[in-house]
Amino acid sequence: MKKLFNLKGVVLNIILLCTLHFTQYSAFAQPISSDELINNAKLFDGKSVIYIGEVVGDIMIRGEYAWINVLDGKNAIGIWAGKDLIKGIAYTGSYKFKGDVVEVSGVFHRACLQHGGDLDIHAQSLTKIIAGRPTQEMPNFKKGNTVILLLGALVLIWILTLLKRR
Repeated sequence: MKKLFNLKGVVLNIILLCTLHFTQYSAFAQPISSDELINNAKLFDGKSVIYIGEVVGDIMIRGEYAWINVLDGKNAIGIWAGKDLIKGIAYTGSYKFKGDVVEVSGVFHRACLQHGGDLDIHAQSLTKIIAGRPTQEMPNFKKGNTVILLLGALVLIWILTLLKRR
């Protein structure tokens, strides 16, 4: 009886390990960086990819579609998406705003024939991961001190030229 239970345990462990091993590589798609996409464009051309980054610049509406630029910290990649996919984007990154961070799943094109040979991703799904927000620029006091110092030097030079002319 003990041998039967022991054999069942071994078989169950083997099945569990095999299941974990094979699902580790096939069930969970990993996001890819812009560096990987750009440096290995031939490898990813025409394949489905997941790309994560901050929406920057303007949203450019083109009929039923729109262009957005998504920056992953190093490079921005153009995303061609249906207007219904981008309607949840509230903020785009600029000097005054931190843009929404989105996860884009779509087909990568290294030289898209539809868009004049540009490198882009045609989005099939787009999910907002982190909401954007307004940012407040903090004054740079070092720059202010430098301006005051240079202004003082300019005034001193101006006074010296006035005295020299007399």
